[in-house]
Amino acid sequence: MRFFLILLSIFLSFSFSSCSKNSHKEKVLKIATNSWIGYAPLFYAKEKGYLKQNNIKLLMNVSLAEAAELYSIGKADMVTTTQHELYALQKDFDIIPTILIDRSYGGDMILSNKSISELQKASMITTYLEIDSINAEILQSFLKIYNIPVEKLNIINKDQAQIEDLKPEQNEAILIVTYVPYNILLQKRGFKVVTSTKDIQSIVVIDSLCTSKKLYSNRFYQLKKLKAIVDQSIDEIMSNTKESYLLVKKYLGNLSYEEYLEGLKTIKWINKPSRELLERIEPMGYESKYIIQ
Repeated sequence: MRFFLILLSIFLSFSFSSCSKNSHKEKVLKIATNSWIGYAPLFYAKEKGYLKQNNIKLLMNVSLAEAAELYSIGKADMVTTTQHELYALQKDFDIIPTILIDRSYGGDMILSNKSISELQKASMITTYLEIDSINAEILQSFLKIYNIPVEKLNIINKDQAQIEDLKPEQNEAILIVTYVPYNILLQKRGFKVVTSTKDIQSIVVIDSLCTSKKLYSNRFYQLKKLKAIVDQSIDEIMSNTKESYLLVKKYLGNLSYEEYLEGLKTIKWINKPSRELLERIEPMGYESKYIIQ
């Protein structure tokens, strides 16, 4: 009987120890994202092993809309968005921005094979963009600034991988709303930048990691770790651009090192946001109480 009690005690001790260990094991945190220079910290962290060490997984997509769709069908716990995708998701989901990453400073742009004056005179402009993305807001701002009627546009909805294959036709006025790195090949083919988020002061394009309020509350410790990983990755990217380039280039269309450096100039990191910026984006739905700093 005494021997049985000893065995039972050992078994229970082992069981409780296992349960305790498993209860503290972090669940996989799945992040839906897409190719964009501003998400380089996530790509870098994946390649360095920082994400895997903390049970975080990236789910790559070809467009902003596809990443949002993956989140909406429950295949991802978090998603990288601009405010456009955030607002669209908030119509059906209790989703909030929690980790700020960057602000576009020329990284989102409009390309054309015509000058502004030629576009204003054109009877029709074939326009390519991801309709369900921040592309639409950038286009609206451009049209307003240069007094170009939307009725003149023949709008074609394509993802950036499809748009990247376009060539400038001499007899047809073309507008393309795109972003780094997809602009690079298009510009090599002859398309020119007619405006960008560096020029359009009326729009602030914010990239952030978003999730549900429930996950924010239940797995805050894991989000804090992710925030620390993003901060560390940004610091390492900027202190050693050559190494970071070699690690992330495959996520950015295998752009050259010089193109990578130029791409970094088209964003501003806001992982450590100023009070002024937080106050400016608060009315946009970026509540400071949920932003992890």
